[in-house]
Amino acid sequence: MRSFLLLLMACLMITDAQAKLKIRNVVFTGMYFQWGYNRDIYSKSDLHFVNGNDYNFTIYGAKAHDQPDFSGFRTNPIDITIPQNVYRIGFYLNKKHTHAIEINFDHAKYVVTDYQKVHIKGQIGGETFDRQDTILYPYFVHMEHTNGANFYHINYVGQQELLHDKKRDFMRASVIWKAGAGIVVPKSDIFLMGQHLDNKFHVAGYIAGIEGGLRIYPFRNFFFEATGKGGFANYLNVLTVADGGRIHHHFWFGEIIGTFGFDVNFRKYSYKRRMKEKAAMQQ
Repeated sequence: MRSFLLLLMACLMITDAQAKLKIRNVVFTGMYFQWGYNRDIYSKSDLHFVNGNDYNFTIYGAKAHDQPDFSGFRTNPIDITIPQNVYRIGFYLNKKHTHAIEINFDHAKYVVTDYQKVHIKGQIGGETFDRQDTILYPYFVHMEHTNGANFYHINYVGQQELLHDKKRDFMRASVIWKAGAGIVVPKSDIFLMGQHLDNKFHVAGYIAGIEGGLRIYPFRNFFFEATGKGGFANYLNVLTVADGGRIHHHFWFGEIIGTFGFDVNFRKYSYKRRMKEKAAMQQ
């Protein structure tokens, strides 16, 4: 939440400057802010644990699930960041607001499912093993990115208008699509062979994804957006419970996302002035 507020303040401070900025015929004509929540599904993942000569083993085909935590609203209704949340800050690139560049953040949660049967192979303390159908007990390994798997994207955004309010001259509904890539910044909670550590935030890998859905404007500058998202995340450097201990894993993911948002126009014309300009152009 703190990072979101700082980013929001910075964007508001540069609004006037952005209004005048032109780069190779690209004009920043406005911006938007979004906030909402998500649900996630994940593919199976091979978890590779390594720490020098102490251990080097892989858990093959591990299942994982999300952890929406909407129940947190009952105990702490003020903290809207407890559930799996998302925010977007975008900059429109044309006057019709159908193209944009977007900062895209998903606070997704990834929890390896306890007590599932897995294949584990490698070595611990110099002793090699290869075990099929092994139950994954949490006292041996439990891994979760629950202070966030944390997907940070830079996205290109496009819109195609579906419904236009002719009387008031603004877009009522559109199809929206997004594509981009970025980094993952997890904060992982790890139990490993009797040890436990709630780790720190750090850049651990990269991500790429695409997103598509509907945007609806009940009012001129206020909108709701419902999208589906899919992508690939590669965690190259997840911290474990000891210095030098790391986990590498990658997976495909799918998200259902619901947000509300607000547009800010850099060129502030009144409705009457827009109508006069439109009439003058038609003459």
